Amino acid sequence: MKTVATHKKAFHDYFIEESWEAGIALLGTEVKSLREGKINLRDSFARVENGEAYLYCHISPYSCGNLQNHDPARRRKLLLHREELNRLMGQTRERGYTLVPIKVYFKGGKAKVEIGLGRGKNAPDKRETIKRKEAKREIDRAIRARSR
Repeated sequence: MKTVATHKKAFHDYFIEESWEAGIALLGTEVKSLREGKINLRDSFARVENGEAYLYCHISPYSCGNLQNHDPARRRKLLLHREELNRLMGQTRERGYTLVPIKVYFKGGKAKVEIGLGRGKNAPDKRETIKRKEAKREIDRAIRARSR
C-alpha cells in the first residue's frame, strides 16, 4: 500500500467517528498525477448527492500531459457499496456531520481514499487536543531520557 497524501489537519479540525475505504473514478492523467503525489487534501471534502458520493479535491495537471489533461477541480465519483452510501446519506443529514477525506493511497494498483465521518470541533475542543498531544510528547520524552 503506497500512501500518496494524508490530511493531517483532519483529526485536529474534526472528531472522526467512523471511516470507510472507497475507490475513486479517475481519468488517465489524474492517475499519473496521483502517482507523482500532486493532490491537495487540505480544502477537500466529500458529499453525497442524488444517491452517489463525490470527492471534491484539487489534483494538479500531469506534468507531461498535453491537451487531454483533466480539469484540476472537477468532482470525482467515489465507488462505494449501496449499503454504505445509504448509511452515509442518513448520517450526513444529521446536524454537524461532514465527510472528510483522510488519506489517498494505492492498493493493488487501484487508487483508494479513506473518508471519515466527522463532527466539527470548536476552539475549546481544539485546545484540549493540543494539550493532550503535548502531554503525551512530554511523557514519551521523559521515558526516552530515563531509558538512556
